[in-house]
Amino acid sequence: MLSRILDVTTTQAGIISIIFKYCDDNKLPLLDLKDLKKVLQFATQEGKKELEKDYGRISTASTGAILRKIVELEQQGADLFFGEKSFEVQDLCRIDENGRGIINIIRLTDIQDKPKLFSTFMLSLLAEIYSTFPEQGDSGRPELVIFLDEAHLIFKEASNALMGQIESIVKLIRSKGVGLYFVTQNPTDVPDGVLSQLGLKVQHALRAFTAKDRKAIKLTAENYPISEYYDTKEILTSLGIGEALISALDEKGRPTPLAATMLRAPMSRMDILSDSELKDVLKKSKLIPKYNEEIDRESAYELLNEKIEKAEAEEAKETAKKEREKLNRTSSRSGKRTSTTEKAIIKVLTSATFIRGALGVLNKLLK
Repeated sequence: MLSRILDVTTTQAGIISIIFKYCDDNKLPLLDLKDLKKVLQFATQEGKKELEKDYGRISTASTGAILRKIVELEQQGADLFFGEKSFEVQDLCRIDENGRGIINIIRLTDIQDKPKLFSTFMLSLLAEIYSTFPEQGDSGRPELVIFLDEAHLIFKEASNALMGQIESIVKLIRSKGVGLYFVTQNPTDVPDGVLSQLGLKVQHALRAFTAKDRKAIKLTAENYPISEYYDTKEILTSLGIGEALISALDEKGRPTPLAATMLRAPMSRMDILSDSELKDVLKKSKLIPKYNEEIDRESAYELLNEKIEKAEAEEAKETAKKEREKLNRTSSRSGKRTSTTEKAIIKVLTSATFIRGALGVLNKLLK
């Protein structure tokens, strides 16, 4: 899933698999993006020979490309979602003291500027729900219902691999008793593979200001069951506030006839929460103490740093040892050169003494 989120090549996905395998084999916990980046750097620098010996050649260019993808995610704030404490999806299924379900709002601000962050988070959330929730079958009540607002952002920059993953989860997650509602401006924002899995459709008015809008309305009309009572294209543009076209599934799973319906207005304030209201809501939440705790336990980052430091210390010791041996050899050669020089000097001095003595005897004889 991480490879699909990062939108890497097949070769790069293989390297990510090797990284996870290496960390599993060497008990290096990968808890956040910092750990993953450290292992990737280690794999192409200090630990290159170690990894290639057991797992095959790892290209520096490929690890560099993966690192750039991770940095792109980090720049959008995704590092908050990779690490401890991780979000526990069971917290979405809490009930109050009266046995009623609790509405949870996951608020991601400025998501329009961070589409990759939004799609990454939603895909990881859906994947976690699918992998942890038990099979429900055809139960009379859903275990969880999720409304994904601004759903087009999930698909805006999704790769083909990521789209395939999303479509698979949407198809299979209903067996876990989970309902998904994609809320967006236009049905064409949702890919056909996902749209075909949605049994309940609520379509508010669409307006045709351009030729492209008219084509979109035509496509939208074709997504609904053929109606004997409505010209779907016409009614889509004539709906007023509080009106919608609705099609659902009957008890046998068949689409119901299309119906133009008056909707009941929400009995709540149609406005965003102020900062003070938001703080009051957060203070009352029982989850705040749980998720406000920062945990940064020993993981791959710290363990590899320690390993690198030990290796550098050993290398420094070995270098110092070689320097001492070199110095000793140099001192020994210098000592030998000194002895030879001293012998030569003694020999010269002895010869000079002999010459002076011989000259003295000759001098006496001449006298």
